[in-house]
Formats: sequence, C-alpha cells, structure tokens
Amino acid sequence: MKEQPLPDTLQLEESDKEDQYVHQVYNEIASHFSDTRFKPWPVIERYLRELPVGSVGADIGCGNGKYLGVRATGDIFMMGTDRSESLVDICAQRNYECMVSDGLDLPYRDGAFDFAISIAVIHHFASPERRKRAVAEILRVVRAGGTALVFAWALEQNGRRKFDPNTQDVLVPWVLPGSKARTANSTDAGDNKVGQEDKVFHRYYHLFRKGELQELFEHVGKCTILENGYDRDNWYVIARKI
Repeated sequence: MKEQPLPDTLQLEESDKEDQYVHQVYNEIASHFSDTRFKPWPVIERYLRELPVGSVGADIGCGNGKYLGVRATGDIFMMGTDRSESLVDICAQRNYECMVSDGLDLPYRDGAFDFAISIAVIHHFASPERRKRAVAEILRVVRAGGTALVFAWALEQNGRRKFDPNTQDVLVPWVLPGSKARTANSTDAGDNKVGQEDKVFHRYYHLFRKGELQELFEHVGKCTILENGYDRDNWYVIARKI
C-alpha cells in the first residue's frame, strides 16, 4: 500500500520540527532524492535563460544543484546554499559553487545579487512568521531592480498527490528503497547497503492555497509582483525588488 500524507500534529517548536522533519530527512535521503531531480521545470528554465548576460544570482535551497547548471555556458554566475550538508556535498561533486546555510540567515550582504531563486523550499518553514522571514531574506540579498522567483507546493494539486483541502500542514512520506538506505557506517550520502528494508521518512510541508504565496510577498513588501501562477503542482511568484 502506498504511503499517504499525514496531518501535522507534532507538538514541537517550529525550529525543532524543521530540524527533525526537514533537515535531518534530506541529509538521509539526499542521494536518492538527487536521483529523482534532474529535469528543469519550464517556468524556472525560462526565467534563468531570459536573464541578462553577466547576471549574478543565488539559488537558495539549491538541493542537488539542478538549476545551477542551466546556463552552463557561464554567461551568468550562480552560487547555491542549502541547509542539507549531504546535498551540498553532491553540488560540490558537480563542481558547483555552494555552501551550507540557513534560509533565515543567508551569508550574503544586502543587495548582493541581481536575482535569486528559491524552488520548493518556503513550504518547509513551519510557521507563517518563519515563511515571511524566509521571503524577506531572499529579497534582502537581491539588489533594487533585481528579481526573485519562488516556488512552493500547492494545496490544490492536479497531479498524483491529493491532499485534504482543509489541511495545509502535513507530513509527506519519502520511501527510501532498502538498497539506498544509509547505515551507521556510511561515510557519505552515496553509501548504499543491499539487503536493507525500505525506510519511510516524513517531511514537513505547509501547502499554499491559491493566492497565499503572492500575499506573503505583499506582506513582506519592498517588491512588486511581475508574474504569478501555477506550475508542476506549485504556486510561483516572480517579484521585482523595489
């Protein structure tokens, strides 16, 4: 039987919930997760390919670096951050510029970048205030006149996932096949051990209702919305920093 999402009933502080049900999980599943993340989504690829030559940007929550190589000709420069040490290791193996960093405290000066993207990350912050802080931090590191693109999982999904329309905070399972499960003796995210049973991890998500992501940008302020829409079961916003 396929594992189903669960309503979030965890009695934890937001930061502890994120640590146990986001950060630790991605460190465990990094290699398998990376194997499933290889094709750029059309809206994001279009956004990156339309950037002017010489643009400098950040991918905040870059995962395995899928988007760091979209403009592989080197006519723009991107660096990535992610909270998962294991995913950052995968980026390093691919020769991408990347570092471990908390999305609420980015290691960049104000206005450092011409653009920033944050794809399927904001939904992992476990309170409205922390999601607002995450958007504010993305905008902080973009210069005035620069742009930011943010994607977050939608509550109203048209794909294979179906969620209770009355439940926005959920724990979504990730099944790690036995042959991919890390062991206590693993030295890195790629170590496998054949013969183990499948292991199920649960990741915290806040599912965004239609209009909620745009409203989050409006509450943060200091930006104008250039585009918003729905793609790949996510809501997205492209905003220009004022």
